[in-house]
Amino acid sequence: MNKDSIIKMVNDQLWPKTDADVPSFKAGDTITVTYRIVEGNKERLQSFRGVVIQIKGSGKTKMFTIRKISNGVGVERIFPLYSPHIDKIEVNKVGVVRRARIYYLRDLTGKKARIKEKRMTSSKEQ
Repeated sequence: MNKDSIIKMVNDQLWPKTDADVPSFKAGDTITVTYRIVEGNKERLQSFRGVVIQIKGSGKTKMFTIRKISNGVGVERIFPLYSPHIDKIEVNKVGVVRRARIYYLRDLTGKKARIKEKRMTSSKEQ
């Protein structure tokens, strides 16, 4: 066994999620991540909704950062994309940005911090 086959075997066993389980999104999109929190013997679901400001990494170690404003304070959270604690990821809005990492959003407040939304056209004719 060479190094690549060992890495592939470990990745398949540690991360049971596949690309089919994860929706496609990019920087600028507004998403809701529902993740499982275990406290003692209790388990609950918590949602975090915000704008994706970056996606980094590759393969099974890919991570993404979400930013939201909570009570006037900017909150950012980094999630591993293939984490077993993530219950589901929903794409709420598709944003239009020209960069892969939108760190400039950190300095903006109010209406300036809004991201233009991509208009979705229906393929069905009525």
